[in-house]
Amino acid sequence: MKEAYQEKEESLRALYIEKGLDFNKQSIFLRVFKREKTLELWVKSSGTQYVLLKSYAICSASGDLGPKRKMGDYQVPEGFYHIDRFNPQSNFFLSLGLNYPNASDKVLSDKQNPGGDIFIHGNCVSIGCMAMTDSKIKEIYLVAVEAKNNGQINIPVHIFPFKMTDDNMHFFNRQYKEEQALFTFWQNLKQGYDYFEKNKKVPIVSVNTNGNYFYK
Repeated sequence: MKEAYQEKEESLRALYIEKGLDFNKQSIFLRVFKREKTLELWVKSSGTQYVLLKSYAICSASGDLGPKRKMGDYQVPEGFYHIDRFNPQSNFFLSLGLNYPNASDKVLSDKQNPGGDIFIHGNCVSIGCMAMTDSKIKEIYLVAVEAKNNGQINIPVHIFPFKMTDDNMHFFNRQYKEEQALFTFWQNLKQGYDYFEKNKKVPIVSVNTNGNYFYK
């Protein structure tokens, strides 16, 4: 962790100034797009709206489009999560753990063994995680630590199969026309995607007894 501050703090502080953000007063939001292999880091330091600080190319993320539903499927999850642990001693340099399975996954995934231990980490090897390389995870981890130290209890991480524009939804509806249950799940995710796109605010996400997300 000391290495991350030594290498990345100065350039990150300069980027915050460039974006009109306060490094010492911040909350963050991470958004992942699997098809585009992109992780976006959004920051809010004043006001109510988030500002895109930086987009990172994901080095490796195993599996296909579609949510994680069982242990050993090597899928990166899809849905609405938050960081629930910081691991500065990770086997993959540094890692941020996600709260998979969340309330939706516990309804929709394998009841006996839905899997777990999903991380955003360093290196470039993935078995269901998002591997960012050591250089990139230094920045992401450092900013997450600063947000936590600033009092942010819940750092949201939204994971989508692709950028859920209307055009993409039409395209993938055709591509997955034989898998309507999957596309219905994606339509449910799109509501949360659209809320953030419109408002640049993270929606409050809840889960009903059927495992569907709803938002306010």
